[in-house]
Amino acid sequence: MMVALRGASALLVLFLAAFLPPPQCAQDPAMVHYIYQRFRVLEQGLEKCTQATRAYIQEFQEFSKNISVMLGRCQTYTSEYKSAVGNLALRVERAQREIDYIQYLREADECIESEDKTLAETLLQEAEEEKKIRTLLNASCDNMLMSIKSLKIVKKMMDTHGSWMKDAVYNSPKVYLLIGSRNNTVWEFANIRAFMEDNTKPAPRKQILTLSWQGTGQVIYKGFLFFHNQATSNEIIKYNLQKRAVEDRMLLPGGVGRALVYQHSPSTYIDLAVDEHGLWAIHSGPGTHSHLVLTKIEPGTLGVEHSWDTPCRSQDAEASFLLCGVLYVVYRTGGQGPHRITCVYDPLGTISEEDLPNLFFPKRPRSHSMIHYNPRDKQLYAWNEGNQIIYKLQTKRKLPLK
Repeated sequence: MMVALRGASALLVLFLAAFLPPPQCAQDPAMVHYIYQRFRVLEQGLEKCTQATRAYIQEFQEFSKNISVMLGRCQTYTSEYKSAVGNLALRVERAQREIDYIQYLREADECIESEDKTLAETLLQEAEEEKKIRTLLNASCDNMLMSIKSLKIVKKMMDTHGSWMKDAVYNSPKVYLLIGSRNNTVWEFANIRAFMEDNTKPAPRKQILTLSWQGTGQVIYKGFLFFHNQATSNEIIKYNLQKRAVEDRMLLPGGVGRALVYQHSPSTYIDLAVDEHGLWAIHSGPGTHSHLVLTKIEPGTLGVEHSWDTPCRSQDAEASFLLCGVLYVVYRTGGQGPHRITCVYDPLGTISEEDLPNLFFPKRPRSHSMIHYNPRDKQLYAWNEGNQIIYKLQTKRKLPLK
């Protein structure tokens, strides 16, 4: 730095020398003194600049040293902070795992409590459902079928399919005849003798319904004819025979009426039945060759009281009936052989397989178009290849409910 200042002074002297007066003026004392003074001022200025530069350099060196120290400290602090942050992250991760574990335990406890609550609610619902069923199927009727004793052919007609019956409740001698699986004409006979003998007086009364029935599952209950409406898949009609008008109607839920209820009854999709407990509907569940579904109907309001999925198959079945709340399904394997009851379903569970005898029908060569139980006279009314038949039954008491 000093060498540079001396070089600058020399250049300045040469520059000023260029303005010196000619030799003849060189001896002027005033001019020499002036020049001397100017040099002194320049030297002093240069000296101050040198000192300031030295001070600046010293301060800069101290500043650089302080910066180096501070940077070293920052690196140390950075390492410490980095280590602290790493430790904190590990602690947070550990705490998060502990929180997750506690949450898992809490959810597990809640699930256990929820499962226990659900199980308790399910058991309560099952108990209430069983109580409801026992109330619905009260023990006022405790008979079970033991055998089909005999048959009586009451009348013979040319029609293969049809149904005939008496009122299941009212103490009336009238007999009702419904010919065919799709029709709207009901024949009313004064009594069984008038039904058996064509020339007996009075002549039968003919009634044309406003709607046609489908299948052979019709029943008469307390003066009303209940039948499956031909124009629909699942509509039940309650027809007032006295007023000759539709009293009410209902739709059975669950896709009813899309499949035949019995394999050997090619026109019946809903089979209605009556027993000591009231009005029922037997129909097929979903799927091919599915199981039968039993539905209890309140005849006054046409509301569904309860439904049961039974283990009885529709395959090889030709008819069924109810007696004291128990479903008896009649089968004819392969369309040949004897008619026999091989599936019995009791919603109350009071009849077991061990209780069942071999239930055979007196031999008939053809399938039954219908078999309906009448709880008033305790007989089966059947239609077999144009024959109107009455089957007499033998029953016994069921085991008491536990």
